[in-house]
Amino acid sequence: MRTVTNYFIVNLAFSDVSMATFNTLFNFVYALHNDWYFGLGYCRFQNFFPITAMFSSIYSMAAIAVDRYMAIIHPLKPRLSSTSTRVVIALIWVVAVLLAFPQCYYSVTEFYHPRTVCLVNWPDDYGGTHQISYQLALILLIYLFPLLVMLVTYSLVGRSLWGGAIPGEPSDHYHHQITAKRKVVKMMVVVVTTFALCWLPYHIYFILGSFNKDIYKQHYIQQVYLAIFWLAMSSTMYNPIIYCCLNQRFRAGFRQAFSWCPFIRFSEEDKTELQHTNTFRVTMTRSYHGDSTRVHGPGTTGPGLPFSSQHTGPKAQQPKIKL
Repeated sequence: MRTVTNYFIVNLAFSDVSMATFNTLFNFVYALHNDWYFGLGYCRFQNFFPITAMFSSIYSMAAIAVDRYMAIIHPLKPRLSSTSTRVVIALIWVVAVLLAFPQCYYSVTEFYHPRTVCLVNWPDDYGGTHQISYQLALILLIYLFPLLVMLVTYSLVGRSLWGGAIPGEPSDHYHHQITAKRKVVKMMVVVVTTFALCWLPYHIYFILGSFNKDIYKQHYIQQVYLAIFWLAMSSTMYNPIIYCCLNQRFRAGFRQAFSWCPFIRFSEEDKTELQHTNTFRVTMTRSYHGDSTRVHGPGTTGPGLPFSSQHTGPKAQQPKIKL
């Protein structure tokens, strides 16, 4: 299971569950009552961590898109190893922390009788050059740029998967592999689209407010913001639902892991699905082991590798097939 894609999916899940745990409830209470109850320390954390988690989430999706692009469009080129993947994830978090630091540094709590507010006190006040520049940088770096990367890579992958056979792969011999690749690409496109739609109103709201403060004085703006905020925060809960709806092995594996629960039944069909997956992996691994030296040469990743296979460096002279 330790494929490049799965490493990034775990990082994506960690980012989502962290935001759901540490930010969603506190931010919703504050938005609902317009009174900050949680002190200066958590005010700083509250303004800092959502940007960090969001950056990690969307760049994990972008990394998955690039990895899928390399696996399908350029299968002969070297792939990320497990160690390199962990390094990339660490770098994503480092950059995320640096990007979110200004939000933490300038956060303050101020008392306006009878309530306390948590805000980011920019050097030139809210709506000044610093705040607008930072907001535009956030929109570019944690929304528009990664979405553009994913749009380009998935478009090229989609054209290759649905527009004809994979280069170097006889489509009749690798029909099941191509089908698996298509399913995973569909699933990730749905994940990315869901993320983009959930966060679009949130970014538009703050961009408009940066240029026109009068928006915040409208009669129903609090209700509008609560709806926008709820939609943005809800993005952290959709991915497991998407995986469950679009991935049969995920459903089977989930039921197996939670079969001890009273309302979850691990059926024979689920058992067959998981056994078929393992049998197919072993069969394809042995087949590749017998053919790789003759067809592709030692130590190379051949064009016939399935969707989530990976080249893991010098020790992986005969990479295993993983779907």
